[in-house]
Amino acid sequence: MKHPERYRDQKVVVLGLAKSGVQVAKVLHQAGAVVIVNDRKERDQCPEASELEALGISVVCGGHPDDLIDAQVALVVKNPGIPYSVPPVQRAIELQIPVVTEVEVAYHLCRAPIIGITGSNGKTTTTTWVGQILQAAGMSPIVAGNIGIPLTEASQEATEEQWMVAELSSFQLKGTEDFRPRIACLTNVTETHLDYHGGMDDYVASKARLFRNQTAEDTAVLNWDDPVCRGLVPYIKARVLPFSMNETLREGVYVSPPYIPGTEDQLERTIVYTDDKGFTHEIIRVENIGIPGRFNVENALAASCIAIAAGAQPSQLEGPLSSFRGVEHRLEYVRETDGIVYYNNSKATNAKATSMALSSFTQPIVLIAGGLDRGTDYDELVPFLQGKVKAAVLLGQTKDKLADAAQKAGINTVVLVDNGEDAAHTLTLAVQKASGLAEAGDIVLLSPACASWDMFPSYEVRGRIFKEAVHNL
Repeated sequence: MKHPERYRDQKVVVLGLAKSGVQVAKVLHQAGAVVIVNDRKERDQCPEASELEALGISVVCGGHPDDLIDAQVALVVKNPGIPYSVPPVQRAIELQIPVVTEVEVAYHLCRAPIIGITGSNGKTTTTTWVGQILQAAGMSPIVAGNIGIPLTEASQEATEEQWMVAELSSFQLKGTEDFRPRIACLTNVTETHLDYHGGMDDYVASKARLFRNQTAEDTAVLNWDDPVCRGLVPYIKARVLPFSMNETLREGVYVSPPYIPGTEDQLERTIVYTDDKGFTHEIIRVENIGIPGRFNVENALAASCIAIAAGAQPSQLEGPLSSFRGVEHRLEYVRETDGIVYYNNSKATNAKATSMALSSFTQPIVLIAGGLDRGTDYDELVPFLQGKVKAAVLLGQTKDKLADAAQKAGINTVVLVDNGEDAAHTLTLAVQKASGLAEAGDIVLLSPACASWDMFPSYEVRGRIFKEAVHNL
Protein backbone atom coordinates (compact mmCIF):
# COMPACT_ATOMS: atom_id res chain seq x y z
CA MET A 1 0.00 0.00 0.00
CA LYS A 2 1.17 3.53 -0.76
CA HIS A 3 0.01 5.13 2.50
CA PRO A 4 -0.80 2.23 4.87
CA GLU A 5 -1.02 4.47 7.96
CA ARG A 6 -3.48 6.95 6.47
CA TYR A 7 -6.61 5.29 7.86
CA ARG A 8 -5.23 3.68 11.03
CA ASP A 9 -7.54 4.09 14.06
CA GLN A 10 -9.92 6.34 12.08
CA LYS A 11 -13.65 5.72 12.37
CA VAL A 12 -15.00 5.17 8.85
CA VAL A 13 -18.61 4.58 7.79
CA VAL A 14 -19.12 2.68 4.53
CA LEU A 15 -22.57 3.18 2.98
CA GLY A 16 -23.77 0.35 0.75
CA LEU A 17 -23.00 -3.36 0.77
CA ALA A 18 -22.49 -3.69 -2.98
CA LYS A 19 -19.33 -5.23 -4.42
CA SER A 20 -17.23 -2.09 -4.07
CA GLY A 21 -18.57 -1.39 -0.57
CA VAL A 22 -17.62 -4.84 0.69
CA GLN A 23 -14.15 -4.55 -0.78
CA VAL A 24 -13.44 -1.04 0.52
CA ALA A 25 -14.60 -2.12 3.99
CA LYS A 26 -12.13 -5.02 3.93
CA VAL A 27 -9.27 -2.82 2.73
CA LEU A 28 -9.95 -0.11 5.31
CA HIS A 29 -10.18 -2.72 8.06
CA GLN A 30 -6.87 -4.18 6.95
CA ALA A 31 -5.39 -0.65 7.02
CA GLY A 32 -6.35 -0.36 10.70
CA ALA A 33 -9.54 1.71 10.44
CA VAL A 34 -12.55 1.18 12.70
CA VAL A 35 -15.14 0.34 10.04
CA ILE A 36 -18.94 0.40 10.25
CA VAL A 37 -20.86 -0.75 7.16
CA ASN A 38 -24.46 0.36 6.74
CA ASP A 39 -27.09 -0.78 4.21
CA ARG A 40 -30.78 0.09 4.18
CA LYS A 41 -31.71 -3.41 3.01
CA GLU A 42 -32.85 -5.90 5.63
CA ARG A 43 -30.31 -8.32 7.04
CA ASP A 44 -31.67 -11.31 5.09
CA GLN A 45 -30.99 -9.36 1.88
CA CYS A 46 -27.36 -8.71 2.84
CA PRO A 47 -25.53 -12.04 2.45
CA GLU A 48 -22.16 -10.26 2.58
CA ALA A 49 -22.76 -9.10 6.16
CA SER A 50 -21.65 -12.34 7.81
CA GLU A 51 -18.36 -12.37 5.91
CA LEU A 52 -17.53 -8.84 7.10
CA GLU A 53 -18.59 -9.52 10.68
CA ALA A 54 -16.32 -12.57 10.77
CA LEU A 55 -13.43 -10.18 10.09
CA GLY A 56 -14.49 -7.95 13.01
CA ILE A 57 -16.25 -5.29 10.91
CA SER A 58 -19.53 -3.88 12.29
CA VAL A 59 -22.51 -4.18 9.95
CA VAL A 60 -25.82 -2.35 10.39
CA CYS A 61 -28.69 -3.37 8.09
CA GLY A 62 -32.33 -2.40 7.77
CA GLY A 63 -32.10 1.38 7.53
CA HIS A 64 -29.91 4.33 8.48
CA PRO A 65 -29.83 4.84 12.29
CA ASP A 66 -30.01 8.46 13.44
CA ASP A 67 -26.75 8.08 15.40
CA LEU A 68 -24.80 6.45 12.54
CA ILE A 69 -22.89 9.64 11.72
CA ASP A 70 -21.39 11.56 14.65
CA ALA A 71 -18.49 13.92 15.20
CA GLN A 72 -16.09 10.99 15.76
CA VAL A 73 -16.52 9.76 12.18
CA ALA A 74 -13.47 10.76 10.13
CA LEU A 75 -14.69 9.63 6.72
CA VAL A 76 -17.80 8.40 4.91
CA VAL A 77 -17.29 6.15 1.88
CA LYS A 78 -20.50 5.76 -0.09
CA ASN A 79 -21.56 3.53 -2.94
CA PRO A 80 -21.45 5.73 -6.08
CA GLY A 81 -25.15 5.17 -6.79
CA ILE A 82 -26.35 6.41 -3.39
CA PRO A 83 -27.69 9.95 -3.82
CA TYR A 84 -26.30 12.79 -1.73
CA SER A 85 -29.80 13.48 -0.42
CA VAL A 86 -29.92 10.45 1.92
CA PRO A 87 -29.85 11.40 5.65
CA PRO A 88 -26.43 9.94 6.60
CA VAL A 89 -24.72 11.77 3.72
CA GLN A 90 -26.51 15.00 4.58
CA ARG A 91 -25.50 14.59 8.24
CA ALA A 92 -21.85 14.07 7.24
CA ILE A 93 -21.92 17.20 5.09
CA GLU A 94 -23.38 19.18 8.03
CA LEU A 95 -20.52 17.97 10.25
CA GLN A 96 -17.97 18.72 7.48
CA ILE A 97 -16.96 15.06 7.30
CA PRO A 98 -15.50 14.13 3.89
CA VAL A 99 -17.86 12.00 1.77
CA VAL A 100 -15.99 10.03 -0.89
CA THR A 101 -16.30 6.97 -3.12
CA GLU A 102 -13.90 4.03 -3.10
CA VAL A 103 -11.92 5.67 -5.94
CA GLU A 104 -10.50 8.13 -3.40
CA VAL A 105 -9.50 5.38 -0.98
CA ALA A 106 -7.92 3.33 -3.77
CA TYR A 107 -5.87 6.33 -4.90
CA HIS A 108 -4.32 6.74 -1.45
CA LEU A 109 -3.45 3.04 -1.22
CA CYS A 110 -2.41 2.23 -4.81
CA ARG A 111 1.31 2.13 -5.59
CA ALA A 112 0.78 2.07 -9.35
CA PRO A 113 0.29 5.25 -11.37
CA ILE A 114 -3.35 5.53 -12.46
CA ILE A 115 -4.88 6.07 -15.89
CA GLY A 116 -8.41 7.41 -15.34
CA ILE A 117 -10.88 7.15 -18.23
CA THR A 118 -14.36 8.66 -18.21
CA GLY A 119 -16.96 9.92 -20.67
CA SER A 120 -20.63 9.62 -21.54
CA ASN A 121 -19.94 6.99 -24.23
CA GLY A 122 -17.06 4.72 -25.14
CA LYS A 123 -15.27 4.54 -21.80
CA THR A 124 -15.62 0.77 -21.35
CA THR A 125 -14.35 0.01 -24.85
CA THR A 126 -11.53 2.55 -24.51
CA THR A 127 -10.49 1.24 -21.08
CA THR A 128 -10.43 -2.38 -22.27
CA TRP A 129 -8.55 -1.42 -25.42
CA VAL A 130 -5.91 0.53 -23.49
CA GLY A 131 -5.36 -2.50 -21.26
CA GLN A 132 -4.77 -4.70 -24.30
CA ILE A 133 -2.43 -2.20 -25.98
CA LEU A 134 -0.31 -1.78 -22.85
CA GLN A 135 -0.25 -5.54 -22.33
CA ALA A 136 1.01 -5.99 -25.88
CA ALA A 137 3.67 -3.34 -25.18
CA GLY A 138 4.91 -5.35 -22.18
CA MET A 139 3.65 -3.01 -19.45
CA SER A 140 1.50 -5.49 -17.38
CA PRO A 141 -1.47 -3.15 -16.80
CA ILE A 142 -4.28 -3.81 -14.33
CA VAL A 143 -7.76 -2.97 -15.68
CA ALA A 144 -10.28 -2.12 -12.96
CA GLY A 145 -12.86 0.37 -11.69
CA ASN A 146 -16.36 0.71 -13.07
CA ILE A 147 -15.49 -2.02 -15.57
CA GLY A 148 -15.62 -4.88 -13.05
CA ILE A 149 -12.90 -5.23 -10.40
CA PRO A 150 -13.25 -2.62 -7.62
CA LEU A 151 -10.29 -0.25 -7.57
CA THR A 152 -9.59 -0.92 -3.89
CA GLU A 153 -9.28 -4.62 -4.63
CA ALA A 154 -6.97 -4.08 -7.60
CA SER A 155 -4.87 -1.52 -5.74
CA GLN A 156 -3.72 -4.09 -3.19
CA GLU A 157 -1.83 -6.06 -5.84
CA ALA A 158 -0.53 -3.15 -7.91
CA THR A 159 3.17 -2.31 -8.06
CA GLU A 160 4.99 0.89 -8.99
CA GLU A 161 6.07 -0.68 -12.30
CA GLN A 162 2.50 -1.26 -13.49
CA TRP A 163 -0.27 0.98 -14.78
CA MET A 164 -3.71 0.94 -13.14
CA VAL A 165 -6.19 1.49 -16.01
CA ALA A 166 -9.48 2.60 -14.44
CA GLU A 167 -12.87 3.19 -15.98
CA LEU A 168 -14.57 5.87 -13.90
CA SER A 169 -18.17 7.10 -13.84
CA SER A 170 -19.39 10.59 -12.98
CA PHE A 171 -20.93 9.06 -9.83
CA GLN A 172 -17.50 7.81 -8.72
CA LEU A 173 -15.65 11.01 -9.64
CA LYS A 174 -18.12 13.26 -7.81
CA GLY A 175 -16.89 11.60 -4.60
CA THR A 176 -13.18 12.39 -4.98
CA GLU A 177 -10.99 14.94 -3.20
CA ASP A 178 -7.26 14.24 -3.67
CA PHE A 179 -7.56 11.75 -6.57
CA ARG A 180 -4.88 12.49 -9.15
CA PRO A 181 -4.48 10.20 -12.17
CA ARG A 182 -1.16 10.38 -13.99
CA ILE A 183 -3.10 10.20 -17.27
CA ALA A 184 -6.72 11.36 -17.44
CA CYS A 185 -9.01 10.92 -20.46
CA LEU A 186 -12.44 12.39 -21.17
CA THR A 187 -13.89 10.66 -24.24
CA ASN A 188 -16.99 12.86 -24.76
CA VAL A 189 -19.87 14.49 -22.89
CA THR A 190 -23.58 14.17 -23.69
CA GLU A 191 -26.69 14.63 -21.57
CA THR A 192 -27.13 11.63 -19.29
CA HIS A 193 -27.62 10.82 -15.58
CA LEU A 194 -29.24 14.22 -15.10
CA ASP A 195 -31.69 12.69 -12.60
CA TYR A 196 -28.70 11.99 -10.32
CA HIS A 197 -26.75 15.18 -10.96
CA GLY A 198 -29.69 17.55 -11.15
CA GLY A 199 -28.41 19.18 -14.33
CA MET A 200 -25.56 19.39 -16.82
CA ASP A 201 -23.45 21.75 -14.70
CA ASP A 202 -23.00 19.20 -11.91
CA TYR A 203 -22.54 16.35 -14.41
CA VAL A 204 -19.76 18.19 -16.27
CA ALA A 205 -18.18 19.34 -13.00
CA SER A 206 -18.10 15.73 -11.77
CA LYS A 207 -16.39 14.58 -14.97
CA ALA A 208 -13.93 17.50 -14.73
CA ARG A 209 -12.81 16.38 -11.26
CA LEU A 210 -10.71 13.84 -13.14
CA PHE A 211 -8.32 16.69 -14.03
CA ARG A 212 -8.61 18.82 -10.89
CA ASN A 213 -5.47 17.67 -9.08
CA GLN A 214 -3.27 17.04 -12.11
CA THR A 215 -0.05 19.01 -12.52
CA ALA A 216 2.24 19.85 -15.42
CA GLU A 217 3.86 16.43 -14.93
CA ASP A 218 0.58 14.69 -15.88
CA THR A 219 -1.30 14.27 -19.16
CA ALA A 220 -4.92 15.16 -20.00
CA VAL A 221 -6.30 13.33 -23.07
CA LEU A 222 -9.26 15.19 -24.57
CA ASN A 223 -11.67 14.75 -27.46
CA TRP A 224 -10.90 17.85 -29.51
CA ASP A 225 -14.16 17.48 -31.47
CA ASP A 226 -16.30 17.72 -28.33
CA PRO A 227 -17.03 21.35 -27.33
CA VAL A 228 -17.45 20.47 -23.64
CA CYS A 229 -14.09 18.69 -23.53
CA ARG A 230 -12.40 21.53 -25.36
CA GLY A 231 -14.00 24.05 -23.02
CA LEU A 232 -12.18 22.51 -20.05
CA VAL A 233 -8.71 23.32 -21.45
CA PRO A 234 -8.31 26.69 -19.63
CA TYR A 235 -8.87 24.92 -16.29
CA ILE A 236 -6.42 22.06 -16.86
CA LYS A 237 -2.86 22.31 -15.52
CA ALA A 238 -1.65 19.08 -17.13
CA ARG A 239 -0.13 18.68 -20.59
CA VAL A 240 -3.07 18.37 -23.01
CA LEU A 241 -2.83 15.62 -25.62
CA PRO A 242 -5.88 15.83 -27.93
CA PHE A 243 -7.44 13.42 -30.39
CA SER A 244 -9.69 14.31 -33.32
CA MET A 245 -11.73 12.83 -36.13
CA ASN A 246 -12.31 16.18 -37.79
CA GLU A 247 -9.07 18.18 -37.51
CA THR A 248 -5.41 17.80 -38.38
CA LEU A 249 -3.66 18.48 -35.07
CA ARG A 250 -0.27 20.11 -34.51
CA GLU A 251 0.25 17.54 -31.74
CA GLY A 252 -1.96 14.57 -30.94
CA VAL A 253 -3.68 11.59 -32.55
CA TYR A 254 -6.05 12.17 -35.44
CA VAL A 255 -7.56 10.77 -38.63
CA SER A 256 -5.92 11.73 -41.91
CA PRO A 257 -7.58 12.95 -44.02
CA PRO A 258 -10.16 14.19 -41.51
CA TYR A 259 -13.84 13.28 -41.68
CA ILE A 260 -15.70 15.98 -43.59
CA PRO A 261 -19.47 15.71 -44.16
CA GLY A 262 -20.13 14.00 -47.48
CA THR A 263 -16.80 12.16 -47.61
CA GLU A 264 -17.32 9.67 -44.76
CA ASP A 265 -17.03 6.52 -46.88
CA GLN A 266 -15.28 7.89 -49.96
CA LEU A 267 -11.68 8.16 -48.83
CA GLU A 268 -9.04 5.87 -47.38
CA ARG A 269 -8.08 7.13 -43.94
CA THR A 270 -5.22 6.52 -41.52
CA ILE A 271 -4.83 7.15 -37.80
CA VAL A 272 -1.65 9.14 -37.24
CA TYR A 273 0.22 10.69 -34.32
CA THR A 274 2.12 13.96 -34.53
CA ASP A 275 4.56 14.24 -31.62
CA ASP A 276 5.80 17.33 -29.76
CA LYS A 277 8.71 17.68 -32.19
CA GLY A 278 6.42 17.80 -35.21
CA PHE A 279 7.20 14.29 -36.49
CA THR A 280 4.19 12.34 -37.77
CA HIS A 281 3.87 8.59 -37.22
CA GLU A 282 1.33 6.42 -39.06
CA ILE A 283 -0.45 4.06 -36.66
CA ILE A 284 -3.08 2.08 -38.59
CA ARG A 285 -5.40 2.30 -41.59
CA VAL A 286 -8.93 2.96 -40.36
CA GLU A 287 -10.26 0.02 -42.38
CA ASN A 288 -7.96 -2.33 -40.43
CA ILE A 289 -9.33 -1.45 -36.98
CA GLY A 290 -10.65 -4.63 -35.35
CA ILE A 291 -14.18 -3.41 -34.57
CA PRO A 292 -16.58 -1.59 -36.90
CA GLY A 293 -18.20 1.79 -36.52
CA ARG A 294 -17.14 5.40 -36.72
CA PHE A 295 -17.59 5.76 -32.96
CA ASN A 296 -15.05 2.96 -32.52
CA VAL A 297 -12.59 4.91 -34.64
CA GLU A 298 -12.98 7.63 -32.00
CA ASN A 299 -12.39 5.05 -29.25
CA ALA A 300 -9.26 3.89 -31.09
CA LEU A 301 -8.00 7.48 -31.20
CA ALA A 302 -8.54 7.88 -27.45
CA ALA A 303 -6.89 4.54 -26.67
CA SER A 304 -3.90 5.40 -28.88
CA CYS A 305 -3.46 8.77 -27.18
CA ILE A 306 -3.54 7.21 -23.73
CA ALA A 307 -1.15 4.40 -24.65
CA ILE A 308 1.37 6.83 -26.15
CA ALA A 309 1.15 9.00 -23.02
CA ALA A 310 1.83 5.87 -20.96
CA GLY A 311 5.03 5.15 -22.91
CA ALA A 312 3.94 2.85 -25.73
CA GLN A 313 5.61 3.48 -29.07
CA PRO A 314 3.38 4.37 -32.04
CA SER A 315 4.79 1.34 -33.85
CA GLN A 316 3.43 -0.94 -31.09
CA LEU A 317 -0.22 0.07 -31.58
CA GLU A 318 -1.21 -1.45 -34.92
CA GLY A 319 -1.33 -5.06 -33.69
CA PRO A 320 -3.68 -4.58 -30.71
CA LEU A 321 -5.78 -2.03 -32.60
CA SER A 322 -6.40 -4.52 -35.42
CA SER A 323 -6.83 -7.66 -33.26
CA PHE A 324 -9.27 -6.15 -30.75
CA ARG A 325 -12.77 -7.60 -31.09
CA GLY A 326 -14.59 -5.32 -28.69
CA VAL A 327 -16.23 -5.63 -25.30
CA GLU A 328 -18.91 -8.23 -24.67
CA HIS A 329 -22.41 -7.01 -25.66
CA ARG A 330 -21.07 -3.83 -27.31
CA LEU A 331 -21.14 -4.48 -31.05
CA GLU A 332 -19.45 -7.80 -30.28
CA TYR A 333 -18.55 -10.06 -33.20
CA VAL A 334 -20.10 -13.49 -32.59
CA ARG A 335 -19.46 -15.60 -35.70
CA GLU A 336 -19.71 -15.83 -39.48
CA THR A 337 -21.56 -18.72 -41.08
CA ASP A 338 -22.74 -19.14 -44.68
CA GLY A 339 -21.41 -15.65 -45.41
CA ILE A 340 -23.67 -14.07 -42.74
CA VAL A 341 -21.97 -12.21 -39.87
CA TYR A 342 -23.66 -12.02 -36.44
CA TYR A 343 -23.13 -9.18 -33.94
CA ASN A 344 -24.28 -8.92 -30.32
CA ASN A 345 -25.12 -5.36 -29.31
CA SER A 346 -27.35 -6.18 -26.34
CA LYS A 347 -25.94 -3.17 -24.44
CA ALA A 348 -27.96 -0.94 -26.81
CA THR A 349 -30.74 -0.20 -24.31
CA ASN A 350 -31.98 2.97 -26.05
CA ALA A 351 -32.65 4.19 -29.57
CA LYS A 352 -29.52 6.31 -29.77
CA ALA A 353 -27.27 3.32 -29.07
CA THR A 354 -29.04 1.30 -31.78
CA SER A 355 -28.73 4.22 -34.21
CA MET A 356 -24.96 4.27 -33.65
CA ALA A 357 -24.79 0.51 -34.24
CA LEU A 358 -26.78 0.73 -37.48
CA SER A 359 -24.45 3.49 -38.68
CA SER A 360 -21.48 1.18 -38.20
CA PHE A 361 -22.25 -1.08 -41.17
CA THR A 362 -22.46 -0.66 -44.92
CA GLN A 363 -23.82 -4.20 -45.48
CA PRO A 364 -27.57 -4.98 -45.45
CA ILE A 365 -28.82 -5.67 -41.91
CA VAL A 366 -31.40 -8.02 -40.45
CA LEU A 367 -32.17 -6.34 -37.14
CA ILE A 368 -33.38 -8.09 -33.97
CA ALA A 369 -34.81 -5.51 -31.57
CA GLY A 370 -37.37 -4.94 -28.83
CA GLY A 371 -37.69 -5.06 -25.08
CA LEU A 372 -39.00 -3.07 -22.13
CA ASP A 373 -41.55 -0.35 -22.95
CA ARG A 374 -40.60 2.92 -21.20
CA GLY A 375 -43.32 4.92 -22.92
CA THR A 376 -41.26 6.40 -25.75
CA ASP A 377 -41.70 6.05 -29.51
CA TYR A 378 -38.91 5.06 -31.88
CA ASP A 379 -39.29 7.63 -34.63
CA GLU A 380 -35.68 8.75 -34.13
CA LEU A 381 -34.64 5.34 -35.47
CA VAL A 382 -36.43 5.82 -38.79
CA PRO A 383 -33.62 7.61 -40.71
CA PHE A 384 -31.11 5.00 -39.51
CA LEU A 385 -33.37 2.12 -40.55
CA GLN A 386 -33.97 3.51 -44.02
CA GLY A 387 -31.77 1.94 -46.65
CA LYS A 388 -29.86 -0.01 -44.00
CA VAL A 389 -32.24 -2.62 -42.60
CA LYS A 390 -33.67 -5.13 -45.08
CA ALA A 391 -35.72 -6.97 -42.44
CA ALA A 392 -36.64 -6.56 -38.79
CA VAL A 393 -37.40 -9.31 -36.27
CA LEU A 394 -39.09 -7.75 -33.26
CA LEU A 395 -39.96 -9.05 -29.79
CA GLY A 396 -40.80 -7.88 -26.28
CA GLN A 397 -43.14 -5.15 -25.08
CA THR A 398 -42.05 -2.67 -27.75
CA LYS A 399 -42.38 -4.88 -30.82
CA ASP A 400 -45.48 -3.06 -32.11
CA LYS A 401 -43.91 0.38 -31.63
CA LEU A 402 -40.76 -0.73 -33.40
CA ALA A 403 -42.86 -2.26 -36.18
CA ASP A 404 -44.47 1.16 -36.66
CA ALA A 405 -41.00 2.75 -36.97
CA ALA A 406 -39.95 0.03 -39.42
CA GLN A 407 -43.03 0.68 -41.52
CA LYS A 408 -42.25 4.42 -41.61
CA ALA A 409 -38.73 3.52 -42.75
CA GLY A 410 -40.11 1.51 -45.66
CA ILE A 411 -38.98 -1.91 -44.41
CA ASN A 412 -41.16 -4.50 -46.12
CA THR A 413 -40.19 -7.56 -44.08
CA VAL A 414 -41.14 -7.23 -40.42
CA VAL A 415 -41.57 -10.31 -38.23
CA LEU A 416 -43.16 -10.10 -34.77
CA VAL A 417 -42.13 -12.88 -32.40
CA ASP A 418 -44.68 -13.67 -29.72
CA ASN A 419 -43.54 -14.71 -26.26
CA GLY A 420 -42.82 -18.43 -26.23
CA GLU A 421 -42.56 -20.82 -23.34
CA ASP A 422 -39.82 -18.63 -21.85
CA ALA A 423 -37.66 -15.62 -22.78
CA ALA A 424 -34.70 -17.73 -23.93
CA HIS A 425 -36.94 -19.71 -26.28
CA THR A 426 -38.42 -16.48 -27.68
CA LEU A 427 -35.03 -14.94 -28.42
CA THR A 428 -33.74 -18.21 -29.89
CA LEU A 429 -36.76 -18.27 -32.22
CA ALA A 430 -35.99 -14.66 -33.22
CA VAL A 431 -32.41 -15.64 -34.09
CA GLN A 432 -33.66 -18.52 -36.22
CA LYS A 433 -36.10 -16.28 -38.08
CA ALA A 434 -33.42 -13.60 -38.63
CA SER A 435 -31.01 -16.23 -39.94
CA GLY A 436 -33.65 -17.42 -42.39
CA LEU A 437 -34.15 -13.88 -43.70
CA ALA A 438 -30.43 -13.17 -44.13
CA GLU A 439 -28.22 -14.19 -47.02
CA ALA A 440 -24.50 -14.17 -47.74
CA GLY A 441 -23.10 -10.66 -47.31
CA ASP A 442 -25.69 -9.61 -44.71
CA ILE A 443 -25.33 -8.71 -41.03
CA VAL A 444 -27.64 -10.14 -38.36
CA LEU A 445 -27.56 -7.60 -35.54
CA LEU A 446 -29.06 -7.85 -32.06
CA SER A 447 -29.44 -4.20 -31.05
CA PRO A 448 -32.64 -4.00 -29.00
CA ALA A 449 -33.01 -0.20 -28.51
CA CYS A 450 -34.65 -1.17 -25.21
CA ALA A 451 -33.81 -2.36 -21.72
CA SER A 452 -34.08 -6.09 -21.14
CA TRP A 453 -36.21 -6.25 -18.00
CA ASP A 454 -39.49 -7.24 -19.62
CA MET A 455 -37.91 -10.60 -20.50
CA PHE A 456 -34.41 -10.90 -19.02
CA PRO A 457 -32.78 -9.90 -15.72
CA SER A 458 -30.05 -7.94 -17.55
CA TYR A 459 -28.72 -7.04 -20.97
CA GLU A 460 -25.81 -9.40 -20.25
CA VAL A 461 -28.16 -12.40 -19.93
CA ARG A 462 -29.97 -11.33 -23.11
CA GLY A 463 -26.69 -11.04 -25.02
CA ARG A 464 -25.38 -14.40 -23.88
CA ILE A 465 -28.61 -16.19 -24.85
CA PHE A 466 -28.36 -14.53 -28.27
CA LYS A 467 -24.79 -15.74 -28.69
CA GLU A 468 -25.71 -19.26 -27.62
CA ALA A 469 -28.58 -19.29 -30.12
CA VAL A 470 -26.24 -18.10 -32.91
CA HIS A 471 -23.66 -20.78 -32.15
CA ASN A 472 -26.43 -23.40 -32.14
CA LEU A 473 -27.73 -22.49 -35.59
